[in-house]
Amino acid sequence: MSVFRKIFGSNKDDSKSKTDEKDQSEFLDTSNLPVDEAFTINFNKNGGKFLYCETNDEVQGFLENIIKENNWDKKKALILNNQLKEKFKHFKLGTAQKAKDADFLFTSCEFLIANDGSLLISSNQIAEKKLVELPENFIVYATTSQFVNTISEGLQGIKAQNKTKIPSNITTIKHFKANHTNDFLSYGSSTKNLYLLLLEDL
Repeated sequence: MSVFRKIFGSNKDDSKSKTDEKDQSEFLDTSNLPVDEAFTINFNKNGGKFLYCETNDEVQGFLENIIKENNWDKKKALILNNQLKEKFKHFKLGTAQKAKDADFLFTSCEFLIANDGSLLISSNQIAEKKLVELPENFIVYATTSQFVNTISEGLQGIKAQNKTKIPSNITTIKHFKANHTNDFLSYGSSTKNLYLLLLEDL
């Protein structure tokens, strides 16, 4: 059974039980947990919105629900990743050419970092833009094969996957709460309202 079924249950599970699981996760020590379970718990602690998908059809369905829930059906998305744009070309998304004209960013990521629940991204996803230049709202598509324990492992993975040219503008997104209070470790970061569409591919 997938660890995500153990944490969240199937799509047919009662929503109250999912809430109870999330509340309990606030008090768990994740240092000795499997990488996928640790990421899920830490990501939720950071305030991210997590949607686990077993099939591509579920990804499409959840994406549609996110757009409807936020009344983004007549809004514009910024998609800087050409591979993602191609993958979802049949999905009817209005797109913007400039960040200032977009209501949300639809992107992928490099890796999912378990030990702090952050997302590692690079110029492959956001070009050379700073996080503060991008829309407040993010929808991120990722797969379970992108889990790593630490940022260091993620950086090694980027290097291994890009032997001819390593991408620039490598950074992490970690804060997903509008009322997040910045501390020393989050200096220079930008809080985002973030949805993660995670597809099981292992």
